[in-house]
Amino acid sequence: MTVRERFQRVMAFQPVDQIPAVEWASWWDLTLRNWAAQGLDTHAEGPHSMNASVAKRLGLDPMEQYWIPFHTPQTPRAAVHGGPLIANESDYEKLLPTLYPQNAVSRERLEQMAALQHEGGAITWITLEGFFWGPRSLLGIEPHLFSFYDEPELYHRICGDIARYNLHVLDQVLDVFAPDFMTFAEDMNYNNGPMLSEELFDTFMAPYYHLIIPGLKERGVRVLIDSDGDISRSLPWFARAGIEGILPLERQAGVDLSALRKQYPRFLFLGHFDKMVMPHGEEAMRGEFERLLPVMRQGGFIPSVDHQTPPSVTLQQYHVYVRLLREYCAKAGIGG
Repeated sequence: MTVRERFQRVMAFQPVDQIPAVEWASWWDLTLRNWAAQGLDTHAEGPHSMNASVAKRLGLDPMEQYWIPFHTPQTPRAAVHGGPLIANESDYEKLLPTLYPQNAVSRERLEQMAALQHEGGAITWITLEGFFWGPRSLLGIEPHLFSFYDEPELYHRICGDIARYNLHVLDQVLDVFAPDFMTFAEDMNYNNGPMLSEELFDTFMAPYYHLIIPGLKERGVRVLIDSDGDISRSLPWFARAGIEGILPLERQAGVDLSALRKQYPRFLFLGHFDKMVMPHGEEAMRGEFERLLPVMRQGGFIPSVDHQTPPSVTLQQYHVYVRLLREYCAKAGIGG
């Protein structure tokens, strides 16, 4: 059984001999720099991306991601991190020539991913920028939160443009192959929950998911949300919009996977291993896997670091993590 077959069976709540041992997130540049100094080769190899090449050397199962933004290299950068690029519709008009490129998708890259999926059994996924993330990247973090009230027409216009662009991208992707899953990048939640109300979600975001998600499901592409923070309150909103699963389920934000599984027994989860226990050694990591094991055995959940592995984790500690990850992924197998 390939890792891709295992992924598909876990996500369908079907019996599997063992859960895939994967790392969904790329590693921090500081983490990789530290590990390179400790002896890890961090270069890309063959058709694999750098992250997939590193994962292979660390003993993880193959997984390939393709993030397809709607910005281009010509899009200006904000003067400060999280600052605005536009303030009104006139600014947006001026910026439009640098957005929504017609030929942003590399067919060569897609064909490489299709081959890795078909021949090597790699799990493949793409990421598109969604309807919270996208407007925020243009309006800036703070002005974006006011824009629902101050610039509602502009907000809808941006979301409509993002939706049309994402549909264009998906036509190009699905012309080559169907990824095993995709994520909408949103980061709509932080430690205290969602940064908008359910009413605003239903008005400004849900309609655009409804334009895109049905076609993905028709092609067998599972649809997940990428949102940091505490997603507990917003999870049912996503489910109503047609989303099937979520990552990374950050433990430090208070996410309780066991409680979520009881409330939403068929929702899909990826992540949730508390990265903060990793520097504390094998016993602490084993205790974290014991916490996750009951849900792992229920299906529909693949454990992974609940965001990016911090630079405080040594290469040796990460090797211990991978060894334990494989041990518990095997323990969670329920036949196959």
